[in-house]
Amino acid sequence: MSERREPSLGGADDAADTGTVTDTRAGGGLPVAALCGTIPAPPGATFIVFGADGQARRIAGGGSGKAALPGKGETAWWFVPGPHAVALVPFAGAPEVGLRLAFVVDTADPRLARQRFDLFLFSEVAGQAGSLPLADLAGRVEGALRGALAGGTLDLPPCTSLDEWNAFRAGLDELLYMRFGLTVDDCVPIALDDVDYAGMLRRRAAALPPPSTQEARQEHGLAPVPAATSEPPAGAPVQADDAAALRRLFLELPEASRTLRLLPATAFAVRQAHLQRLALAALDVNTMPALAWSAPGRRRAMDEQRRLAAASRDAVRALDELWAVLARMKLAGGSDDELDRVLANGECHLAARRGQAAGERREPHGGSPIYEP
Repeated sequence: MSERREPSLGGADDAADTGTVTDTRAGGGLPVAALCGTIPAPPGATFIVFGADGQARRIAGGGSGKAALPGKGETAWWFVPGPHAVALVPFAGAPEVGLRLAFVVDTADPRLARQRFDLFLFSEVAGQAGSLPLADLAGRVEGALRGALAGGTLDLPPCTSLDEWNAFRAGLDELLYMRFGLTVDDCVPIALDDVDYAGMLRRRAAALPPPSTQEARQEHGLAPVPAATSEPPAGAPVQADDAAALRRLFLELPEASRTLRLLPATAFAVRQAHLQRLALAALDVNTMPALAWSAPGRRRAMDEQRRLAAASRDAVRALDELWAVLARMKLAGGSDDELDRVLANGECHLAARRGQAAGERREPHGGSPIYEP
C-alpha cells in the first residue's frame, strides 16, 4: 500500500486524537507486533509467549518488557491491541475506490484454547519475520478481502443498497475475526485521491510474462533452444517458501477442523466425512516428504522442487479459501457442496506436493490409492 494513502489516515493529529497506530511508510512507524528484544514494547502492549509446540499464553505487560520472560524453547512477542486504521482497495480493477477500516486485535476469549490472532502471528509471521508492520497486516487483510469477493463468499455490488452493505459488513467482520482474530470497529467507503495510475500500469506491464521464444520457434518449424542447465544455489528461496507453506498447513488445519466441528451441521454423516477429510489432510501434511530429496542420497531437480513448492502455495490458497467458507457458514450457513469443492482442491494440491503422478488418485475418505491407466 505504499502507492496510496488516505490523507486522513496518516496525519499525526488524527493518530493523537483517536489513539490509532498508523504506519506512515516514511519512517516505518510502530509495528502492530514484534519479537521481544528487537523493538521496545510501547505502553499498553500485550505480550504473547509461544512454546516450541505452538501453544501460546498472553501476558498483559503494560509496556514493560520485563513482563514477558520466555523459558527454554519459548519466544516472546508483543502486540498493540489498537485501534488501528488502514485504507483498503477491495477491487484491483478500481484502485480509486477504497474502504476505511478501523479494527482492534481481539481480546483473549477464555473459551478458546488458542486465540486466533495468536495462531495467525505464530503461523504466518513468527517463522518469517521479526515484526508485523501495519502495512503488512493491511496487505494481508486486503488479500483476504479480495479473495473472498472473487470466491463469492462476500458480495459488494455496484450501487450497494443498505441491506447489501449490512450483509457485506457482517461477512467482513466474521471473515477478519476467523482469519486473523481482528474485531472490526468501523468500515466506511472512501475515495482514494492519490492513485498512481502510471506506476500501476508499469507494474502490471513488468509482471506480464515475456513472450515464449520456444513456442514461437515451434510455430515456425524451428528446433527449440536447449534449456539452460544452471541451477540456483542450495539455499534457494523455493525451499523457504515451501517450508512456510507447510508450516501454515501444519498449524492451521487442526484449528480449521475444530472450527468446523462447532458449526451447525445439515447432516451428521456429511459433517463427519468433512472432518475426516480434514484430519487426513493434516496427516498428509505431517508426513510430507522433504522437498530437496526424492530418496536417500538422491536430490530432486530444481524444476521438480519448484513444481512441488508451487503445489504447497496452492494448498495454502485453498486453506485461505477454507477459512472464508467457514466464516460464511458460521454467519449464514452454507452449502456442503462449496465445502466439498474447497476440500477437494486442498487434497489435490497436497497430492501434487507429495509428488503423486497425474493418474494417481486418492479416495475421498482415505482409501488406498487408485491408479488409472
